Amino acid sequence: MATPRRFRWGIVVLVVAFLALVIWLWMTTHQPAKPAKAPSVPVNTAKASMQDVPVVISAIGAAQAWQAVTVNAQVTGKLKFVAPEGEDVRAGALLAEIDSAPYVAILTQAQGTLHKDQALLEEARIDLKRFQVLSAQDSISKQQADDQAELVKQDEGVVQTDEGNVAAAKINVSYCRITAPVAGRVGVRLIDPGNIITVAGTTGIVTLNQITPIAVTFTVPEGDFQRLAQASNGFSKPLSTTALSQETGQPLGTGVLSVSDNHVDQNTGTVEMKAKFDNDAKQLWPGQFIDVRLTLQTLSNVVVIPAAAVNQGPKGAYVYVVGPGNKAVMQPVQVSTTQDTSAVIKSGLKGNETIVTDGQMTLRPGSNVAPRPSPGAAGGKSSSKKPAA
Repeated sequence: MATPRRFRWGIVVLVVAFLALVIWLWMTTHQPAKPAKAPSVPVNTAKASMQDVPVVISAIGAAQAWQAVTVNAQVTGKLKFVAPEGEDVRAGALLAEIDSAPYVAILTQAQGTLHKDQALLEEARIDLKRFQVLSAQDSISKQQADDQAELVKQDEGVVQTDEGNVAAAKINVSYCRITAPVAGRVGVRLIDPGNIITVAGTTGIVTLNQITPIAVTFTVPEGDFQRLAQASNGFSKPLSTTALSQETGQPLGTGVLSVSDNHVDQNTGTVEMKAKFDNDAKQLWPGQFIDVRLTLQTLSNVVVIPAAAVNQGPKGAYVYVVGPGNKAVMQPVQVSTTQDTSAVIKSGLKGNETIVTDGQMTLRPGSNVAPRPSPGAAGGKSSSKKPAA
């Protein structure tokens, strides 16, 4: 009887061992997989920095001559001379000359008539003195003396008329030489020498534009006008104005705001402004369209980041900061102003953080990031030519 019992116990031990082996194999092959590490999100970054930032107003403007003159004839005659086209002339330089011979002849005639009538007047005055003496001696009647006095007055009137004719003739002779009222640059002539020009002509002879200095005109919205008025203390203080090329964005010169129009255009809600530029390098030309920037103030030592880093959420503006372990940290910020492609941060950053500038749309707080510097980004600096006020 002992042998069958041992046999049965042996079978039980084998079965238990088999079951234990099966359970061990099942447990080793069905262990839960360890969670995979979340992949890092590639992002562009830039460093926040402390800078001085000018606050500007931008507008589209046009250069125009500070003074523009269209030379017209004031007498009729043959045109003898026109100043060379494109020449820079000083005030008083000869711009055009008309044949003065006919007007010189008229002047000579007027002067001759004046001299003749002056002689008659002098003779009448001598006779008057003689008549007055004789009348006092009762040698002639008082009527004769009175008549001579009236004749003297008539001759004085004739002489005065002659003097006016001489003066008018001299003016016409002077009109034959047309000189530059201001220094400037001569334009393309509108009529060639040899032509007969008349006072009734409307095309003019030549134009003269003063380009040193030169004016830049532009309009600003009513709201920006209020900011300008406040920054300039009612336009009593000059405001720095910069002209930029619309094609390249390169500076063309710096001037000052000199004139503000005296009303708001009710049709457009804008005010016309005029700035004065020395334009010594002659980079500005009348009729040229340019971008204009007026500096209102300069914010000193403020936190600056690329404007592309600022996001808007339900609770306001925020940025993603690259924190320890390259983790994305959502940081609420308050933006003071935006200039060019840079944002001035009023609060929320200290100025030494690494900020995500591109790729933040796929981030969540705590996301792993693989930062790389933004192309051309260095502390929020930008070379954009289109400033945003």
